[in-house]
Amino acid sequence: MNHFDATTVSRKVKIACRDKRLRIVTLLGLLSLVWACYPVSDITYSNMQDSAANQWLIEYKTGEEKVHLTLRYVRARNGHSSYSNTGFMISPDQLTGLTRDQAMSAGTHVQFQLKRDAGTFNFDGWFKEGNGSGHFTFASNASFASELNKQGFGTPTAEQQFSMALNDVGFALINELKAQDYERPTLDQLVKMGNHGVRLDYLQGLKQLGYSLKSVDLLIKMRDHGVSLNFIREFAALGYSGLAAEELIRTRDHGVSAKFINELMAAGYTKLSLADWITLRDHGVGPKFVQELEALGYSRLPIEQLRRMRDHGVNAKFIEELKQVGYDKVPVEQLIRLRDHGVGAKFIQKMKEQGHKDLTLDEYVSLRNRGERE
Repeated sequence: MNHFDATTVSRKVKIACRDKRLRIVTLLGLLSLVWACYPVSDITYSNMQDSAANQWLIEYKTGEEKVHLTLRYVRARNGHSSYSNTGFMISPDQLTGLTRDQAMSAGTHVQFQLKRDAGTFNFDGWFKEGNGSGHFTFASNASFASELNKQGFGTPTAEQQFSMALNDVGFALINELKAQDYERPTLDQLVKMGNHGVRLDYLQGLKQLGYSLKSVDLLIKMRDHGVSLNFIREFAALGYSGLAAEELIRTRDHGVSAKFINELMAAGYTKLSLADWITLRDHGVGPKFVQELEALGYSRLPIEQLRRMRDHGVNAKFIEELKQVGYDKVPVEQLIRLRDHGVGAKFIQKMKEQGHKDLTLDEYVSLRNRGERE
């Protein structure tokens, strides 16, 4: 390579490097602008007095006793920050300093508080026609942490105390557990109860319905699996009262609801056990399936036949198509046999076109078994 070529190459390399540096600087500048527009704060649970990234939303709805409060806040762990959202219904009278007139106004600045045993949320923002938003800070209650430690639970971390305030886990809940003779929870279990939706009214409601579970883990499990107070009441109204906690959980897990039972009862299926309802639900036997069969003349079939029909793919369409090719009111067991052997209306019609007319259904099954195809 001569001197001219080497110089040219060197110049090109320098230009390429300069252009690359310019692109990097430009990119960093753009990213800086983005970060400036969308700041990610290093706020942790111990720094909730900084409201910069903590936001609240409240919506008032006509005719509803409670309002929906949503809190958006930053969680910082291991050097990484992310937003969390928590929403719940709350009685307006718990929001100290906020009136309904303010909330429903044409527009006004508001400041109010939500006081919990573990700490206080301080809200600042704006309300207009039932919709409010703004920022909030959280001030932990030192005496709460001190009392927890005094009672033998230990001292909560900043994160635990914020969580307990957020989920309204306080001394009323702790005292209710003690009054109902539950096992003594650990601090971690108290935090978990709050995170999983166990509130004082749930605990008291269970007692009124005859449930004092003693086990904190079982209490959390019931709430996790969607066993609400209303769920228990609805089943009691249907005659299923005094069910064990695990029975309630199993029933809920399998999708058996009061609505499901009521609709099948209306179709004539009464006095079934919970196990029967669960079996029907698991196998896809629902009100629609039963109603469609009834319309074709298959009324109040035994639940075992319903289950087998569903399992083997015998549905209203299959039965209706057989009727259209001349086979009506086929017994259930024969319908199942036809379906298992792949004999449907399409196959029968094809065999008729090939000269196999006026055969019994068993004869069509034999043709199918000998290898005849549609």
